[in-house]
Amino acid sequence: MDELAKAVEGVIGRCLGVRAGEQVTVVADRGTAAVGEALRAGAVAAGAETVLTVMEPRDVDGEEPPAAVAAALQAADVFIAPTSKSVSHTRARKAASDRGARGATLPGVTADMLARLMAVDLDTLQRRSRALAELLTAADEAHFTCPRGSDLRLDLTGRQGLPDDGDLTASGAFGNLPCGEGFISPLGGEGRFYAASLAPTADGEGMFTVQDGRVTDADERVLAALRGAGELGTNLAELGIGTNEAATMTGNVLEDEKILGSVHIAFGASAGIGGNVSVPVHLDFVVLEPTLDIGGTRVIEAGRFLL
Repeated sequence: MDELAKAVEGVIGRCLGVRAGEQVTVVADRGTAAVGEALRAGAVAAGAETVLTVMEPRDVDGEEPPAAVAAALQAADVFIAPTSKSVSHTRARKAASDRGARGATLPGVTADMLARLMAVDLDTLQRRSRALAELLTAADEAHFTCPRGSDLRLDLTGRQGLPDDGDLTASGAFGNLPCGEGFISPLGGEGRFYAASLAPTADGEGMFTVQDGRVTDADERVLAALRGAGELGTNLAELGIGTNEAATMTGNVLEDEKILGSVHIAFGASAGIGGNVSVPVHLDFVVLEPTLDIGGTRVIEAGRFLL
């Protein structure tokens, strides 16, 4: 069995626990149709009644899919969404999860990425991700710096940390695949951070300024994309910490945000991960070599993961 076939088997079997007779919806677009077909075939091999729907690519992460795709998600016991742009933070995805469907989104996934990142020791990845979720839930504040000038404090009061650990077998379970992070939607934040990549909106690196839980200064192309979603597009939506040792910086945020010992900050929609902002955009930006404290616990020291 080749590495992609092993990865697909892991997604269908271990991660999502697809069973014979279940209704499975695979959502892809023109850019990801080949991976979508591999996942469809894997679900069929598990005995599921499987439909592959191929839509036009969305313009930005968090943009709603067509109504027909939303209906297909609603009808599924399990959904798998390898799409060019993320549908994680859409009303359609959240409605399917709230109805009890198990699901995974794979925005920007490639066959190579899926094969490499799903080949890690999942037991170790799950331990790291769950430990982070527990720390994030218990803490009132997180703070990180980096050698390039990052110095950002985040208010975590009353918010729940979540593990992206690949275990999506419970009713209503939802996550990203390939997996590998612990994350939370902060209540607010103040400071600045230096992103190692401005993908997918712009090339290069750059500094972001956050005031009162909103980004107020950044690359103009990034700000335009966020503000284009409305007043709340600049909302500080997420703090995530990578736990996948196979992930490297590629410019594809699905992989970049999983890098072990990195952190990432997202702006835009947060309603699907414990916040209260629902807008048609969610953009993530990765910080390398951070030093991160969650509450009173040092979690990362200059990019070295300590848990």
